[in-house]
Amino acid sequence: MRKKKKLLTILLAVCLVAAMMPSMVFAANAKSDDIVVLYTNDVHCGIDDSIGYAGLAAYKADKLKETKNVVLVDAGDAIQGDLAGALSKGDYIVDIMNQVGYDVAVPGNHEFDFGMDQFLALTKKSNAKYISSNFTDTKANKTVFDPYVIKELGGKKVAFVGISTPESITKSTPAFFQDEKGNYIYDFCNDKTGKKLYKAVQNAIDAAKAEGADYVIALGHMGIDDQSKPWTSREVIANTTGLNAFIDGHSHSTVASEAVKDKDGKEVTLSQTGTKLAAIGELIITADGKISTSLVTDYAAKDEKTASLIKEVKDKIEAVSSKKVGTSEVLLTTLDAEGKRAVRNQETTMGNFCADAYRIIGGADIGVVQGGGVRADIKAGDVTYGDIIALHPWGNMYGVIEATGQQILDALELGARSTPDEVGGFLQVSGISYEIDTTVPSTVVTDENAMFVKVAGARRVVNVKVGGVPIDPKKTYTVASTTYILTQQGDGFTMFDGCKEVTKESLVDTEVIQKYIEKLGGTIGQQYAKTEGRIKVLTASDKAPIKEYKAALARTTKITSAKASTKTKKITVKINGNSKAYGFYYKVTNSKGKTVSSLSKPGKTFTTKKLSKGKYTVSVRPYTYVIGEKVYGKTVSKKVTIK
Repeated sequence: MRKKKKLLTILLAVCLVAAMMPSMVFAANAKSDDIVVLYTNDVHCGIDDSIGYAGLAAYKADKLKETKNVVLVDAGDAIQGDLAGALSKGDYIVDIMNQVGYDVAVPGNHEFDFGMDQFLALTKKSNAKYISSNFTDTKANKTVFDPYVIKELGGKKVAFVGISTPESITKSTPAFFQDEKGNYIYDFCNDKTGKKLYKAVQNAIDAAKAEGADYVIALGHMGIDDQSKPWTSREVIANTTGLNAFIDGHSHSTVASEAVKDKDGKEVTLSQTGTKLAAIGELIITADGKISTSLVTDYAAKDEKTASLIKEVKDKIEAVSSKKVGTSEVLLTTLDAEGKRAVRNQETTMGNFCADAYRIIGGADIGVVQGGGVRADIKAGDVTYGDIIALHPWGNMYGVIEATGQQILDALELGARSTPDEVGGFLQVSGISYEIDTTVPSTVVTDENAMFVKVAGARRVVNVKVGGVPIDPKKTYTVASTTYILTQQGDGFTMFDGCKEVTKESLVDTEVIQKYIEKLGGTIGQQYAKTEGRIKVLTASDKAPIKEYKAALARTTKITSAKASTKTKKITVKINGNSKAYGFYYKVTNSKGKTVSSLSKPGKTFTTKKLSKGKYTVSVRPYTYVIGEKVYGKTVSKKVTIK
């Protein structure tokens, strides 16, 4: 009986606690003196993705019921990335962000994708105040926006210091930051050491503190990827003092909270929300000065006014984008088999399709497209105009140029500098194939604006073939792509500067894709069901086939003709080349064994310089590259006499 009474007492206690839980939650969320900073980054026009802007607006409203000290900020790359941005050049996005109620924003690199004039016009329309401590007008010698802004919240002064990535110049369109003569008139405190950037940020921190800021929060579009060094958020923190927190963007990373030590060894809280509103960031400063950050990933409520505006925008998009332009029998994808983005570090079917479109429509030898410019998949079924705009949302102009084999080799080397890690300038290709030896460290040299300067040492791009034939560095080829790469030096492709333009038709990138679908008879076929081996990413384990290559090279190379001209005193050699060979080493020795003429080249013919009368031995040795190692085959020889 006592046991039954005890059990009953426990059950009653549990019921009582359960009954009290709603009021307990309400009490925990009651109005307080806490300061709440809500933040987003890299939304990329994901107006209705995940939580969505309507969910964000509702969440902000809920927080305002708890405390009046709420501010909403964005860490960049909001206006570009999908149809809502592409069709309105960012205008629809600013309308929605105004409805949500943003207070502060920093420009990311993609804020500039529709041109400087358009971006500056959008900042005037925006209710959010744009800030950046390092985005400068070089002629006026001052920042384009205020370096920081101070918000009075809960009787405290909270400063936000804006920081824009110096990668903006290459990861948007370089021409947008130049005058008509190609001189840079905008700058992001670019220098290869990062010191110029750190100084600009430190100056802003110091100025904010001098103005009475109790807390200083960096609002940066910097990221944490190694390829962005020395301009990452972690490095900015490590080389400055006085920050309390860093709200980050750019790398699409999900970082709920990370403690990073500043120059004085003090911990600074770093956070980033990912992308496409997968999460809402929430930074809380309590009354006793403690700072914490967290990510809200599940929130169902929607603000009606914001939801209504989003529906209006989506209806406008649907009216334009629903037009059918063709059919696809297969999925064209930017992803690998595991669903991970691959277009920036390996061959993809979507990349092949785009590169083919550029090459074939322009009648060029080679087509290339940078992985960062391929933004969406195309599913099997109907292909709409909206699909094509989502694929290429910027409206870049199409172009064809003449470039040497050496310039093309340099471009491939620049694009492969980070492989197997991602980089936006990784080149998807058509009409050309290549291998990347990832065991060879990249020796690409870039300037302070991340523009290509040279390849200083060993090359990691090997076995390059155009139309199945080894590339000739001295030969001129036609290359088709967007002018972003070919003439505007986007992603740092300076090697094409000064190349002759031979574009036959003025088209934007989306028109090229449409024309190619038309050329295919309106149907994208099974040839794009899988990749073709145009790009091979080689690792140390790929060294195993070396013996196999040596054996193959030894089998079939033969000298079919070695004739001496009595008139010119030159020897012309012709061979039956091995298909496994990348090139051939030709050598001619005299009767004393001295080499009098030699050359390594891809071609299957070789003519010596003028020689004296006498007896000579012509030798040919095939070679190729396997994971960066030069592998030779068997030498074949023939004797020749010049009379």
